[in-house]
Amino acid sequence: MEQTLYEKVGGEEAISKVVDYFYSELVLKDDTVNHFFEHTDMEKQRRHQTKFISFALGGPNQYSGKSMAKAHEGMNIQPAQFDAIAGHLGTALAHFGVEEADINTALSKVASLKEDITYK
Repeated sequence: MEQTLYEKVGGEEAISKVVDYFYSELVLKDDTVNHFFEHTDMEKQRRHQTKFISFALGGPNQYSGKSMAKAHEGMNIQPAQFDAIAGHLGTALAHFGVEEADINTALSKVASLKEDITYK
């Protein structure tokens, strides 16, 4: 039986490390997108993002947050900002040794949410 991408990257524990790096080393240091997180409880955000990415990569559905459209309502995220954050996710996954083909699969899943996230 073929492994899910979630299993290949090491499950929720590994994804949690990716998410920590994603925020602390990439997103929060990027002046084009970090303002979206100025008033965000980052511990809560990291937990939600870990569960969401885990599910998106084929892991268990533990994500109980708002819909993507609702969560991004009023933010007016532009396509370039969406692309920057998606790029940071790709960089974070690569940093932890995820293969390029698997990164591309993960990013295509993220890209499928672009319409629900941008211009809200």
